[in-house]
Amino acid sequence: MSTLDRLAAQLAEDTLKVQDALEEDRIYMEVAQVLGAASQSLEEAYLTEIRVRLAERTAREFLTTRLETAKAALEARAQTKE
Repeated sequence: MSTLDRLAAQLAEDTLKVQDALEEDRIYMEVAQVLGAASQSLEEAYLTEIRVRLAERTAREFLTTRLETAKAALEARAQTKE
């Protein structure tokens, strides 16, 4: 992993922690603006890391919801059979 990728990944991770703590979902855009003024390469790598992490969160939420729905349906069927 290159220095650029490593820095972008760590910064993305830290940014999302701050966003979660402050309950503000657009802080990453402010960080991207700061990066863009100094290094377009780092800005692009950072935004890619952010998008990947946000997409992964969305996918996990989807899977959790699907699993909960399936469990509820199974429990409802089991109670109906009793």
